[in-house]
Amino acid sequence: MLLDQATAEQLKALESELTAEYNAILGKNLSLDVTRGKPSAEQLSLSDAMDGILDGSYKAGDGTDTRNYGGIDGIAEAKQLGSDLMEVPTANIVVGGNSSLTLMHQTMMTAYHFGLTGADSAWKNIDTPKVICPVPGYDRHYTVCEQLGIEMVTVPMTASGPDMDAVEALINADESIRGMWCVPKYSNPTGVVYSDETVERIAKLGQIAHKDFRVFWDNAYAVHDLIDNPPQLASVFELTTKHGTENSVLQFASTSKITFAGAGVAFTAASSENLAGLKKFLGACTIGPDKVNQLRHAKFLPSREALMSHMKKHAQLLQPRFDAVLSALSKAFDGSDLGSWETPVGGYFVSFDTRPGCAKATVKLAAEAGVKLTPAGATFPYGNDPEDRNIRIAPSVPSIEEVVGAMEVFVVCVKLASVRQALAA
Repeated sequence: MLLDQATAEQLKALESELTAEYNAILGKNLSLDVTRGKPSAEQLSLSDAMDGILDGSYKAGDGTDTRNYGGIDGIAEAKQLGSDLMEVPTANIVVGGNSSLTLMHQTMMTAYHFGLTGADSAWKNIDTPKVICPVPGYDRHYTVCEQLGIEMVTVPMTASGPDMDAVEALINADESIRGMWCVPKYSNPTGVVYSDETVERIAKLGQIAHKDFRVFWDNAYAVHDLIDNPPQLASVFELTTKHGTENSVLQFASTSKITFAGAGVAFTAASSENLAGLKKFLGACTIGPDKVNQLRHAKFLPSREALMSHMKKHAQLLQPRFDAVLSALSKAFDGSDLGSWETPVGGYFVSFDTRPGCAKATVKLAAEAGVKLTPAGATFPYGNDPEDRNIRIAPSVPSIEEVVGAMEVFVVCVKLASVRQALAA
């Protein structure tokens, strides 16, 4: 279907046909939800063996009683798990509680209020610190900046990662740029994996940016592949070491979508200077993380091989759901001018772009038909998608049958919103 080539009479006929389809859907009283990228119950059950895995033995390898206070940067076994996950030396890792978002918030708050390398490095020392946000991106990153009062500036996401020409131009033109958000592998929501060139250019930003500039490298989907022989992400840790910019990148990851989403283990990897600043903050707000949970995770996932074997089980549950989304989009929109989308091979989302000005209308129609989608605009700072195009689809929680049903509704809503807009033009 090419709307740009349709006559007014054809559009009216199509609108009438689609309205009838939509009204039939309304009669089904559906209640489907594809809003959040959470693991399904079946995925969570893959880790049920963690319960009781310690069998009453709470001592870490160095003799630490994990039931007690202390160990602010985590036990050695958990650092090794972080190293297996992030492929960063254990000496550069701090292990926290269940949420990497918490660590990201704490780290950005430290950078803003206290400075990661001393009071003189605090972002609040300047009037308007800014953070670069590739778009579309992850809404919770934006919430962190909004809460701290940090201004967000956007750059486009491309098929190889953020538009690095735009990133470098911003940094060269504005000394108040203090940070940048990145989801480098299976980026949320597009599923893009940053190219080797992009990763290297990000690693070199510390050469041109202000000395207090930090990249927040949220590698949430580091091992969340859906295929064998997946694309590999270049090591930003090795590249910052190569270019002498170790302080410019802070890495984050967690087991939240690997084991129990609400009871996982989170990791920060950074230079010794950055970690010293973060641990100084942590020392004021906690007497230590949940080391019992760290130990049971280390027992459950004792090696990189065990971790990757576990992730293949996740992929077997996720792939059919992604196939259902991508098959529906391809069948409905291949060869049309109604939308475009990425075909991710990992992560948790499918990103769909409607015709300009149609995303909000599509989401509204779907909601009225009983299918909840992530709000249009959520993938942009301040909820403002200037072209009103992007919609994030999260197929992990519903059953395959429910995903198929949700996509049938989604397709009709995209078409109906597009035709109505064309008629109103």
